[in-house]
Amino acid sequence: MKKVSNILTRKGSSVIAIDGSTTVLDALKLMADKNIGSVVITEDGVYAGLLTERDYARKVILHGKSSLETQVREIMSTGFPRILPDNSIETCMHIMSESNLRYLPVFKEDRLCGIISISDVVTETILSHEETIEQLKSYIQS
Repeated sequence: MKKVSNILTRKGSSVIAIDGSTTVLDALKLMADKNIGSVVITEDGVYAGLLTERDYARKVILHGKSSLETQVREIMSTGFPRILPDNSIETCMHIMSESNLRYLPVFKEDRLCGIISISDVVTETILSHEETIEQLKSYIQS
């Protein structure tokens, strides 16, 4: 059974983080530059939450706030389930679908060690299926 650690090994565990005082506009520019849909928000260097594109759409645009003046700490999402590297991909799929989440923070000993996205989970699932198919083909041919 594939685990979160497989995803982190494949994609790396580097995390892009910004301080909670960063403006929403600067955060969006960073996300666009890095081609990512979420960014980690820290307060005094400690994980505080995630800012997602969904947060921007629902908490800035729809409320008529200014991206130039609003700080990310005002609109970030908190309270995400804490996933461990040993959690299974199936567990993540279940959590993400039940809670309608696109991103999950991964923690090891209370330290953030990565972020996984629904895309990462789908990719890992596809790779796992392809590996199984190749093993079955090899078995049949032997």
